[in-house]
Amino acid sequence: MGIQIGRWVFMKIAVQTGGILDRFGIDEGFRIIKEAGFDAVDFNIDHCLSGYNIKNNICESVLDRSIPEVLESTRPYKEAAEKYGVTFYQAHAPFPFYSDGNDEMNEYLFMIMEKCAAICDYVDCRYMIVHPAFNGYDKWLEHDDEWKLNIERYSRLIPALKKYNVTCCLENMFTGRDGKIYGAVCSDMYEAAAYIDELNAIAGEKKFAFCFDTGHALLVGKDVYNALLQIGDRVEAFHIHDNNGVNDQHIMPYTGKLDWNRFIMGVKAIGFKGTLSFETFNITNIFDQELIPDALKLIAATGRMFARRIEE
Repeated sequence: MGIQIGRWVFMKIAVQTGGILDRFGIDEGFRIIKEAGFDAVDFNIDHCLSGYNIKNNICESVLDRSIPEVLESTRPYKEAAEKYGVTFYQAHAPFPFYSDGNDEMNEYLFMIMEKCAAICDYVDCRYMIVHPAFNGYDKWLEHDDEWKLNIERYSRLIPALKKYNVTCCLENMFTGRDGKIYGAVCSDMYEAAAYIDELNAIAGEKKFAFCFDTGHALLVGKDVYNALLQIGDRVEAFHIHDNNGVNDQHIMPYTGKLDWNRFIMGVKAIGFKGTLSFETFNITNIFDQELIPDALKLIAATGRMFARRIEE
């Protein structure tokens, strides 16, 4: 978790693989990530099974193969990362983790999550982000039912998390209706903390933590400083990105509405010393492909500035 020199801990900086590897390929993508100034990646395993397939009960994925076959298909990513000196800090599992009324898919997803945990272990990635289950505005679950559903589903991941030495990170979510955004499961930081504490008690050890998504917090009107104080040191991963306060744009910091000084204060206050991971994949849609490497350099420079100010 960073490099210790004297009293300073130099935090590492990461970026999602999604969008970058899609545009440039595996080897070239990791080269660009490294040359931009990133130390690590958020590995988008979620690209193996789309949200469309999950919602439409299409139980087909490259993860259907045996674990040895799945790991072999992951080998080019691992080798490219090693070639350029990039590590895998966190990974994003397919989402949603629940499809209302779809028993076949809901059971299938447990197999998928075990394969994701195996991939994490193979690439020496110790954090796997798994979105909590919720239905959205039009089919909103009662709070107690939603709690029971999530505790049950996350609890079933514990054997795989222990087997592969992976920590599962919950994430703050949002929903919307008619252009209005509402907080969804884990958008309340006290609720998120309760989930993590309960699941770790069930596991009998720390196998659950929190991935704080800055953009999602902004969408539901959260002050990031206060939100981070509420969830505290349960935060072990980040999805750092900005937006206009209305749409989940996943754009680079300072191009939206988030107060980044409050973010820096919050990260410093909770004593976070891990990796600052950016989820700014929309730059690959906004910028011409020729400019994407330079855009990534600006994001990495932003991360270094954040780290320096957090450590001051």
